[in-house]
Amino acid sequence: MIPVTTFENVNVALFGLGGSGLATARALKLGGANVVCFDDNEDRVEQAAGEGLDTRDLRELDWSGIAALVLAPGVPLTHPVPHWSVDLAREAGVEIVGDVELFCRERRKICPDAPLIAITGTNGKSTTTALIGHLLRELGLDVQVGGNIGTPVLELEPPQPGRHYVIECSSYQIDLSPTLDPTVGLLMNLSPDHLDRHGTIENYAAIKERLVAGAKVAVVGVDDQMSSSIADRLELARKPVCRIAGEHELTSGIYARHGRLIEARDGSQSEVALLGGIDSLRGDHNGQNAAAAFAALRALEIPAGRIAAAFTSFPGLHHRMEVVAKQGRVLFINDSKATNADAAARALASFERIYWIAGGRAKAGGISSLDEYFPKIAKTFLIGEAAEDFAGTLEGRVPYKISGTLQQAVADATCEAAEDGAEEIAILLSPACASFDQYRNFELRGAAFVDAVRALPDAGNTQEVA
Repeated sequence: MIPVTTFENVNVALFGLGGSGLATARALKLGGANVVCFDDNEDRVEQAAGEGLDTRDLRELDWSGIAALVLAPGVPLTHPVPHWSVDLAREAGVEIVGDVELFCRERRKICPDAPLIAITGTNGKSTTTALIGHLLRELGLDVQVGGNIGTPVLELEPPQPGRHYVIECSSYQIDLSPTLDPTVGLLMNLSPDHLDRHGTIENYAAIKERLVAGAKVAVVGVDDQMSSSIADRLELARKPVCRIAGEHELTSGIYARHGRLIEARDGSQSEVALLGGIDSLRGDHNGQNAAAAFAALRALEIPAGRIAAAFTSFPGLHHRMEVVAKQGRVLFINDSKATNADAAARALASFERIYWIAGGRAKAGGISSLDEYFPKIAKTFLIGEAAEDFAGTLEGRVPYKISGTLQQAVADATCEAAEDGAEEIAILLSPACASFDQYRNFELRGAAFVDAVRALPDAGNTQEVA
């Protein structure tokens, strides 16, 4: 854990005692802060109190003596309305920060030269974070990976010379990090998401832009127009920028094409890595992820040849295009992390014959934007709250069945795929929806998919891959 010494002997209020919030409270206390914690969930408050943390209703505090409100990223800062703790802090003129901001301040105080690679984007950021961490470890470097990807940033080991930090940042975390200053900042892409928390796509994009604007070197995906415009603005501000792409050829930057990574510079192009045959990096979207990872390591002045060799052993990310089993010609793909249509598009683009499991709690726009992939889909098996709406989109265009539950969808898809003569078949869980109607999170949904595959009647003839 990283003790937050920048608030030593200072009074701090903290709201939100979920996973990262509780970790932040511990780190503040360990660093000597006088931290008072609270949550709207009584069970979380009891847990924190049981650990010896000071828990009091923040509505009863004298805010004139509080230096900062540390807000957990899941708590609304601006939309749909600010949380009541935010209102109290603003009325008292108290700064509002999050765990990533505390990490940045501690890094600057203890070891500002410890490399920090920060990654954001609507899609691909978790895979890219995991890939960069993998590459650095394969090269024998001291690496800490965390943030939005799983391990709270303040639960990582403290900064020291040569220790590399690879941190995934959500828009919520960036919004609470006014001095975020990575060595290398990566913006993968932008598409509408989390608008309930940011109000408009313009607000959402502006928050994402702050991560690369504060970086020494910015790596920006330019496969979408909003991100490309951000790259232009950064260059006009004389920020070092490396453009990356998975779908477009570039005249300057790193891009993926036909299973190869190409570096374009000074009018010349050269192949710098081969991705073909690496299942964990299959598809154009993973080409962009690989390009981003390569560019990040090159920004750290790591030789290109050393980076290329480390790609081949990347195991992939759980719940993102994860091949969990193989039964003859049939691949079972766990893409539970695809919680919106744009993320699902990346999986649908990666296979030619698909039995698609989709549904859950729908986001704005549903799946209408995925129509270009419908010809690849042999049949769709719909689950959860979105089943009826998705059926309306698919009617007359893609055969479908409302299976209702994930277990039934796996059974239905497996039965029908067995009669398909295609050379390779993907039974693909890529829901294009949040999980909250049936599962607490996408991880549990993905685990349920794996369990359903293992429970199939022919599971004895199924090769488990992951």
